[in-house]
Amino acid sequence: MRYVLYARKSTEEDDRQVLSVEAQITELKEFAAKEKLEIVYSFQESKTAKEPGRTKFAGMLELIEKGKAEGILSWHPDRLARNSVDGGKIIHMVDTGFIKSLRFPSFWFEPTPQGLFMLNIAFGQSKYFVDNLRENVKRGLRQKIRNGVWPGWAPVGYLNNPKTRMIDVDENKTPKLRKLFELYAKGDQTLYSLANWSKENKLKSNNGKDLRVGGIHKILQNIFYIGLMKFNGEIHEGKHKAIISKKLFDACQEVLSKRGKVQEVRKHHFAFLGLMKCKSCGCSITGERQKGHNYYRCTKKKGICQEKHYLREESLVEQMQNFLQKVSLSSQDSEKVLFELEKEEIQAKEQAKTTVQNLKVKLDEITKQLEKLLQNRKWHFEAKIPYNLVAAEGGANSQNLTFPIWCPREDSNPQALADIPLMARRGVEPLRPCGHQLLRLKRLPVPPPRQFYGNFTGQVCHFATSANIK
Repeated sequence: MRYVLYARKSTEEDDRQVLSVEAQITELKEFAAKEKLEIVYSFQESKTAKEPGRTKFAGMLELIEKGKAEGILSWHPDRLARNSVDGGKIIHMVDTGFIKSLRFPSFWFEPTPQGLFMLNIAFGQSKYFVDNLRENVKRGLRQKIRNGVWPGWAPVGYLNNPKTRMIDVDENKTPKLRKLFELYAKGDQTLYSLANWSKENKLKSNNGKDLRVGGIHKILQNIFYIGLMKFNGEIHEGKHKAIISKKLFDACQEVLSKRGKVQEVRKHHFAFLGLMKCKSCGCSITGERQKGHNYYRCTKKKGICQEKHYLREESLVEQMQNFLQKVSLSSQDSEKVLFELEKEEIQAKEQAKTTVQNLKVKLDEITKQLEKLLQNRKWHFEAKIPYNLVAAEGGANSQNLTFPIWCPREDSNPQALADIPLMARRGVEPLRPCGHQLLRLKRLPVPPPRQFYGNFTGQVCHFATSANIK
């Protein structure tokens, strides 16, 4: 029978558990020579087994599924799996016959119900060891936090003291780090400029690498520098020395709330921004001020655009005036249209009231007929039709009484029949003030605000030296 040798240690660091894999391989080879086992492949892995996803372990199982080996040789079942997924795969392959033998120098196994039961217990104990160890470590970390000691690696500006197990201040980096906070609190520095400043002043991370933008952002948000610690979403007071004051830290947070960007002061205000699109490429139209005049052009965000001309704002205002003259109604015409719509609205309301009243009368008559029929149901229908069925039919007829599709229900508002005149009224109302607005537009020395044009324009397409207003 051909076997695959599998040796594993939990950590990927080369300086920890150095002799673990080497000792396993030596012991397993001696065990194989003693038991006369044929080893055809050997796998060594430095990765924890508490979670699935080990590449070499998966490669070993794939090799066995292809029939290149029939057994596994390992030091103990906990070397193969410490989680239910990998342990389940091993047991399933034993059940299906892919794995015919599992040999361990420190554990007995045979492919029998008793052997599988013992293997299940071994995998369960391995998982329990990991879970219990995790809880013990978390308990120790929580107690360390309660004592005011940070349990992890110290951030930039601090050092882990291996003797006292405390966090000490790095005297070489503290002045530079304090200066970093002071520069950013002024509001004229960005994260990129601070990253360059850190590189120029040789402010590096604790592992000797240059601070990037992400690292600068984490430093500016870390409450560790004011003597506090955030652990599992909770804030605790630490015993380490604060590097900066709370006031300076709050000033940096206020600048960070603006996303680390210097707020530019808007010098010019263009009335038509956001209302225009380029006819050629569909991009937005931007504004520029040159020699005392405002000009509009395509932003060319999508690439090269055919339009290479600028549109002067005075020309655009003139075209807007011509557009308003075409769509505006005079005061007399608008009053006539609105007067006729109001008459139609009154007539529709009266007709709705009459229709509803007639339907109510009909409903009362039918209800009385049904009540009279149901009062005599016992004498006329009891011999032929069950009493409950007659009652159910009568109730159904009363409840399911329908109205014509154009008519409102009993609990409806008669106002519903007057919707059409009201919709027409709403369409005319915005056009009534157009004539007055047009007169104002001609008298204004500067273009009116963009909110005024937004009432009449859905899109303004820019092309050459004119605008197509829709």
